[in-house]
Amino acid sequence: MPPEAPTRAPWHLALMLALTFSTGIVDAVGYLGLDRVFTANMTGNVVILGMALTGSEDLPILGPVLALLGFLAGAAVVGRVLRRAAKGWTTASTVVFAVVGVALGALAAVVAALPGVPVEAGSTPPAAALVVTTALGVVMGGQAAAARRLAVKDVTTVVVTSTLTGLAADSRLAGGDGAGWRRRVGAVALILAGAAVGAALLRWHVGAGLALAGLITVVVAGLGHRKAR
Repeated sequence: MPPEAPTRAPWHLALMLALTFSTGIVDAVGYLGLDRVFTANMTGNVVILGMALTGSEDLPILGPVLALLGFLAGAAVVGRVLRRAAKGWTTASTVVFAVVGVALGALAAVVAALPGVPVEAGSTPPAAALVVTTALGVVMGGQAAAARRLAVKDVTTVVVTSTLTGLAADSRLAGGDGAGWRRRVGAVALILAGAAVGAALLRWHVGAGLALAGLITVVVAGLGHRKAR
């Protein structure tokens, strides 16, 4: 089943933008706190793997591979769960986002108990840290699949490359009408702000960013469920 046409509900947009902010936090924790592994932005992992496989020094291989596989698995499972759900925000959507939020909170607690985290750049991450980044990949893949089902234009919650492309290609400078620029700029600004907040929280505690991202996601699930009803 192809993804639905972009939804027009303004509250869908607001909630997906909130998840975009939390994604920036999660990726900052994964990259800076868990040995340069992106757990939501899979483009980054693919690029890292490409460079690492050609012999570039001090780049991880196992972590990005496991996160990538986890992301695919999470997206596949949630895609199957939501395949027969009705269009728009459903109870299944609420459950998926709530599970993502709870899982992020649980992983924050796990990370808080890990010895030697954050790891030094270029070192081999402890096995437990690899488990965490893989689990984060699964969780973020599930979130991305659920967001895709809602089909809020230009807001996938996990990447902004296509958003930036649309912003530039549809701008008045390119001969377009500039429609949707606020949404696009908002998505880019929020993932940027999330990454900054995640990096700042790492100075306090490596699990703090994941805990905040989990809280945001649980709130999004609750608000979405309430609005849908």
